[in-house]
Amino acid sequence: MSQSVVFVEAESFRDQGGWVIDQQSMDTMGSPFLLAHGLGVPVADAETRVSFSEAGPYRVWVRTRDWVGPWKGPDIPKQRRAVGCPGRFRVLIDGDALAPVFGTQGAEWHWQDGGTVDVAAGEVPVVLQDLTGFDGRCDAIAFCRDLAAVPPGGGEPLARFRREASRMPREPRDAGVFDLVVVGGGMAGCCAAISAARLGCTVALVHDRPVLGGNNSSEVRVGLSGQIHQHPYPNLGDLVDEIGPIGHWNLHDAKQAPAAPRSKHVLAVIDAHPEKTVHNAGLPSNYEDERKRLAVEAEPGAELLLGMHVCRADTRDGRIVAVLGRDISTGEEALVRGAQFADCTGDGALGFLAGADFRMGREANHETGEPGAPDVADQLVMGTSVQWYTAEEATPQSFPDCPWAVQFTPETAQRCTRGDWDWETGMALDQVEDIERVRDYALRVTYGNWAFLKNQSEMSDDLLKHRLAWIAYIGGKRESRRLLGDVILCEQDVVEARPFPDACATTTWSIDLHYPNPECSKHFPGEEFRSIAKHTRVDPYPIPFRCLYSRNISNLMMAGRNISVTHVALGTVRVQRTTGMMGEVLGMAAALCRQHGTSPRGVYEEHLSDLDVLMQRGVGRAGGDQLSTHCPK
Repeated sequence: MSQSVVFVEAESFRDQGGWVIDQQSMDTMGSPFLLAHGLGVPVADAETRVSFSEAGPYRVWVRTRDWVGPWKGPDIPKQRRAVGCPGRFRVLIDGDALAPVFGTQGAEWHWQDGGTVDVAAGEVPVVLQDLTGFDGRCDAIAFCRDLAAVPPGGGEPLARFRREASRMPREPRDAGVFDLVVVGGGMAGCCAAISAARLGCTVALVHDRPVLGGNNSSEVRVGLSGQIHQHPYPNLGDLVDEIGPIGHWNLHDAKQAPAAPRSKHVLAVIDAHPEKTVHNAGLPSNYEDERKRLAVEAEPGAELLLGMHVCRADTRDGRIVAVLGRDISTGEEALVRGAQFADCTGDGALGFLAGADFRMGREANHETGEPGAPDVADQLVMGTSVQWYTAEEATPQSFPDCPWAVQFTPETAQRCTRGDWDWETGMALDQVEDIERVRDYALRVTYGNWAFLKNQSEMSDDLLKHRLAWIAYIGGKRESRRLLGDVILCEQDVVEARPFPDACATTTWSIDLHYPNPECSKHFPGEEFRSIAKHTRVDPYPIPFRCLYSRNISNLMMAGRNISVTHVALGTVRVQRTTGMMGEVLGMAAALCRQHGTSPRGVYEEHLSDLDVLMQRGVGRAGGDQLSTHCPK
């Protein structure tokens, strides 16, 4: 069939116009796709040219979906029921629109029939034309010479069809061999890569978005929290400080030491630009994506692979030997080989692919003895935040009614012009498998609430000149898989300050656990979108190094919210200054693995004193000063 098919991945369009690439659910639906995220204003066309070796009639199939389809049907409560299809778009071939409007049928991803079209041989223009600005999505277009043929619907048959029809090389390119391969480019991954490179390792940092930072990027916009420079290793955190956005710097430290070079610079910038202190859902410039990228690229031993999603881990004798990455734009594959690997994905994605032991959800009290654990284990997790904000303009701004969104009333409306961390969804869902639904429900809530406030509420006059300026389309996750190490940190360890000989990065955040907001549960049971936080105060507590490596994959380490902790203990270790310090420690451990020809467990068992020396020294460049970064002999 592949010889008679001309296949186009939407994400590979030469000009994506105003459409954006969404890769969050590619492990479940099979591919990245283009998303028309225009906040109610149709985005600019995506355009490409498709080469046809043979003229004639072709049957056109477009892989798409009606993204509000899961909320249609009589079993859905009326206020949450979707009416209509917000994600409508057209496909134009050589200037002519196909008859069907796409994104109008099917709650799941499927091939929508586009009818038959006659094309000339040679390069033919193909255009995706968004009709609504409300998150239409297109995965791929298949032109079939066999007019009766239908592309496979999913699973391995679809994956095989993609590979053959795309005519990609059978073998991935060899991206090289590295001392450390870091998967995931949030604060933890960036710090792990830079730390290891400064200690003499060759490093590959593989990240599946075009910008670094993860939750602390301009795509998600979560500020850095937690304290750095803590006992017993006050130099841990220098690297976090070095690459973190200036507006998120520790203002307390800056004010305590105003004469320090870094402090004076930070205070001057913030004095001139107070908007930089907006922690969450701030302006995109507040998150300084380029600062992180330039820091990684400045390290001679580090190679940055942006927009590369790891979809396979090759293992041998309980070790990872290589990962296969797929470019989210071109589909090209690369094999990245390494001696040590670090999972900084948040989702424990690399560990999962490698067969690492992991846990999801809440442990029962009888398993852990934790006061904060429930009596019965369940799958409840902390959810995903999809933040947003509005802006006031000089002239009146309109916003359409959204019958396909969640419907609000004077009793249920959320009277605000900005959505912060507590706009949180999906606590009862699988944050990996169901992430598209989790994010889409958050979009339905935000659009529906804003439409009510603008068009029907008593606030309409006050909001006349306000427009919906930004909504994240990449979800800010808190919890999914937790990879299990030689130590599983629990609530009592932290609260009682139980000492471990391998203490490393220090957590300072409270045990901060999120739950559905009771008021939201009253009106939207089972599909809450607002959360509350319950805090248990903790004193600064050093996390054991044994929480940072896998108990059954011998060369796998982890830093971030996917380390070896219980659900309750995750509440304190998950904030990004803390996870960044974990990354610093991973880089040090990788350097010791290289120096001594050992494993992360071997570092704990035989070279803990060497790790202690490195943690005392740190790898950051405080105030711009370059510190010695050689491994101890």
